[in-house]
Amino acid sequence: MMKMTLRILPLLGIILMVLGLSGGAGAAADEVSVPVLVYHRFGPTRADSMTVTTKVFEAQMQWLKDNGYTVIPLRTLVNYLLGKGPAPAPKSVVITADDGHKSVYTEMLPIVRKFNIPVTLFLYPSCLSNASYALTYEQVKEMQQTGLFDVQSHTFWHPNFKREKKRLKPAEYQKFVETQLVKSKMVLDKRLGTNIDLLAWPFGIYDDYLEAEAQKAGYVTAFSIDRRNASKSEKIMEEPRYLMENSDDVKGFAAIVSGRAAERKGTHKTMAF
Repeated sequence: MMKMTLRILPLLGIILMVLGLSGGAGAAADEVSVPVLVYHRFGPTRADSMTVTTKVFEAQMQWLKDNGYTVIPLRTLVNYLLGKGPAPAPKSVVITADDGHKSVYTEMLPIVRKFNIPVTLFLYPSCLSNASYALTYEQVKEMQQTGLFDVQSHTFWHPNFKREKKRLKPAEYQKFVETQLVKSKMVLDKRLGTNIDLLAWPFGIYDDYLEAEAQKAGYVTAFSIDRRNASKSEKIMEEPRYLMENSDDVKGFAAIVSGRAAERKGTHKTMAF
């Protein structure tokens, strides 16, 4: 009996080890990450560091199509991150655009229609139908009617929270943050009839206090510009995105989307540009 027990023990060890390895492999396989790309401005020529030329953007979208990638709605990814939906398919990509520059309508919209891809616009409503560089509400509504554009919040007027925190007294800063987060939701909901529950941090600036206030205001997910793939391993209120520049061109774009680009992690909780 003793000899049989001694023979069984090593066998059990091997079985347990195999099961353990299988479990680890399964857990790794369950980790899905998706590149979320953020654009700002478009144009026939590069006007500044935040402008991606129309030609480059179109070439990037063509590369996705030619290489078997699928642009999915940001909501599909968010539902997965929140445990409310299935994992995105392999080779999924998300396209977003921040601020609400008028070139999103004049330059980006025709290309989005051509490739029939979903886009999320993170807008700050203080500029809409107000600033000369910005979209009008009528243009935003027209884009929504295509069924390809979702609208979400970029705060009310795109503040630098680090600067405002230094300038304002604690009580004033608290009120300021609340206004930026809540008023943006209220205005966009009212003017565009949409459900605002996603947030993009202005200048990529966030901290624990801001994240808590955003959740209190009703946001379920927030996005930074920390240049990593979005995944469940990231905090839900600081999911990363890749800030796209014209210098990325198609080669750099392909490296980012395919995961070959080196990660450049910004200063934790304070990244700005």
